[in-house]
Amino acid sequence: MSTDDFQRNRDNFCYRHPDRQSFVLCQRCLRTICPECQTPGAVGVICPECLRDQQKAQSPAQRTAERRWARPRTASMSAATSSGRPVVTYALIGITVFVYLLQLIPGFGDTVTGALMFTPAYLYPAWFGVFEPWRLITVLFVHDSGGIWHVALNMLALWMLGRSLEPLLGRGRFLTLYLLSGLGGSVAVTLLGFDTFVVGASGAIYGLFGALLIIGRHIGANITGIIVVLGINLVITFLPLLYGGGVRVSWQAHVGGLLVGLLVAFIFTRTRAVRQRRLQIGLLVAVGVGLVALLFVPAIFPALVLS
Repeated sequence: MSTDDFQRNRDNFCYRHPDRQSFVLCQRCLRTICPECQTPGAVGVICPECLRDQQKAQSPAQRTAERRWARPRTASMSAATSSGRPVVTYALIGITVFVYLLQLIPGFGDTVTGALMFTPAYLYPAWFGVFEPWRLITVLFVHDSGGIWHVALNMLALWMLGRSLEPLLGRGRFLTLYLLSGLGGSVAVTLLGFDTFVVGASGAIYGLFGALLIIGRHIGANITGIIVVLGINLVITFLPLLYGGGVRVSWQAHVGGLLVGLLVAFIFTRTRAVRQRRLQIGLLVAVGVGLVALLFVPAIFPALVLS
């Protein structure tokens, strides 16, 4: 279902395939192109017409060099690059499932969980004698090993959301969105749930929900269904649901991931043009730096979190 505004705005659809919506522009002509029409360039992607013009302008020596460098690439690699499949989504799911299988190994699984889970105490060596900041991100790949539902539901959501968002945003932007949302969830846990131990990709998943909401609204799609699903999940978030193994997925991570996902998606929608690429990168870096800066709040104002 789409709104009338969405249907009328042809900039939201591939110029070669009018029935395919996309969020990626050709870096040369700035026309919207779907994954099938995208060819990776030096920076960004280019459309088939611009690719042909570029090849026509090449000298014989350049064409020879291009064939020579392209020769080692296997057919499978070329297919993966040009098919538009959400390979980042699949990779994230694969890593997470692999870690979960490691968690199921008796004895060793507890070590894996303990090494990857997150608690704010691991960020402040002056207080607790431990400094392991990588847990801010590794928490996204470890789940409650006491039951399969936690990881299964998160990976199902990642698969469903990733198939829609990754082709729209491109692989780099999608991965940035996922990691920044996950970081936002960990920062929120630090500020609002200092004494908790958490696991799971839920913060990043909620960030994808928020991004889909913003991007869908921007391109004129009907976002009623997204709002309903997100609302239901937020209600469930605040119910006293405890997970086995003594580890709980906190509402703080959900809310933090959602807010960062909304912010990152807003940046994407306002910096679509190629000429705004540096601005987009700068704003995303600023979001990351801002999140890290918030981690200094407990050190400066310990009474806010150690109450």
